[in-house]
Amino acid sequence: MTTERELPAGVRINDVGERTLVGRFEGRTIIVTGAASGIGRATALRLAREGARVVAGDLSAEGLAALAAAEPGRELVGVPCDVTRQADVDALVAACGGVLHGVVNNAGIMDGFEPAGQVTDETFERQLAVNLWGTLRVTRAALPLLRASGGGSIVNLASMAGLGGGFGGVAYTSAKHAVVGLTKNTAIMYAAEGIRCNAIAPGAVITGIEKNVGSELGARTLGPIMRTTMPSLATPEALAAGITFLLSDDAANTTGAVLTSDGGWAAI
Repeated sequence: MTTERELPAGVRINDVGERTLVGRFEGRTIIVTGAASGIGRATALRLAREGARVVAGDLSAEGLAALAAAEPGRELVGVPCDVTRQADVDALVAACGGVLHGVVNNAGIMDGFEPAGQVTDETFERQLAVNLWGTLRVTRAALPLLRASGGGSIVNLASMAGLGGGFGGVAYTSAKHAVVGLTKNTAIMYAAEGIRCNAIAPGAVITGIEKNVGSELGARTLGPIMRTTMPSLATPEALAAGITFLLSDDAANTTGAVLTSDGGWAAI
């Protein structure tokens, strides 16, 4: 169980160093995909600590059980979910019980840094299936509940690869550029209904997604950039802070935006 020490004005710092706002998401139900590890896990835990009922989707049932066990007494509902399967996405949304206030489209995979001349159809289609179509499927299924709840906030996981050309292979880069477009269009199309949609663009983060990066080209291209421009890898908790801000009422005037959380890469 996380121990927390009290600070003024409802702020607490817990044992992983997060400054959490007690009750900021009280009474709200929020979906988080890819919730069993990395950024998704950190986000789900932070939301639960701040009062949300979290409906957590992930391929790993074991990981979802460990997530719930990490915060006994909090509302963390685990739903095994493959975002490439519509039936799984429908089950995830159904677990919200008809009430939904926010969505974090975090589920994603990395490619092997293959350029256009080397990428296979299978790799390209898999990137689109998970990173783009998965984000669309969850968003599309969630929109009726967000409308019924009077509005809400969607946060999509983009990437520095969605803003530039040198942070992934052609498949991953294309998918993440498309996620940025999906984010901006959703923001415009649903603004009148009180539904905000933003994206966060991480740089290098300590997660499991990098296990998919095994190519020599990726090491040659990305390695020098990381060594010369990154002070350190970000923690998943650092990304969770930005995501929960975009979900919160503090970001009520922010929609269609891409928040970079990249340690300075975008400034180069």
